[in-house]
Amino acid sequence: MSRIGKKIINIPAKTKVEIKDNVITATGALGTLSYTIPEGITPKMEGAALTFSIPENRVKELNALHGTTRANVFNIIEGVTNGFSKTLEINGLGYRANVAGQKLNLELGFSHPVNLDIPAGLTVVVDPKSGAVTIKGSDKFKVGDFAAKIRRIRPPEPYKGSGIKYQGEHIVRKAGKTAAGGK
Repeated sequence: MSRIGKKIINIPAKTKVEIKDNVITATGALGTLSYTIPEGITPKMEGAALTFSIPENRVKELNALHGTTRANVFNIIEGVTNGFSKTLEINGLGYRANVAGQKLNLELGFSHPVNLDIPAGLTVVVDPKSGAVTIKGSDKFKVGDFAAKIRRIRPPEPYKGSGIKYQGEHIVRKAGKTAAGGK
């Protein structure tokens, strides 16, 4: 059996979890999310603890799904309780971002500004001093997907490091051209 799949999920006091027809629905302070459990995996709720089990005769085929299911359900419970966030840093001369309504406007050295629609359920905040873009939401997949979509527009380049990178991401720098040393 999967080591991650065997772990117990402790449900916080203010979060409500319902299991109905292989669909787990979590409701908390930040909204409601649901997840469909794959066939063969059985959820079991005991008080404020949630566990998942698989039949002994199908361990080989369901082992990977066991851990994945547990991780996805944990993420929806964590999302409706605390939420998720990703922070992107924008580095570069004249590079800036701002939020106007439900659009994120990026000026990244192109001949035109880049406008992105902010997906429903996400909040985007731009720090005016540092230019950092913070994406917050209850769905971990949506937060990470939108952050990756923004980063893909202008990934950091290896010489000066200008571009968009995740906060805390290390960019390996390359040495630039050097003058020809000669005799």
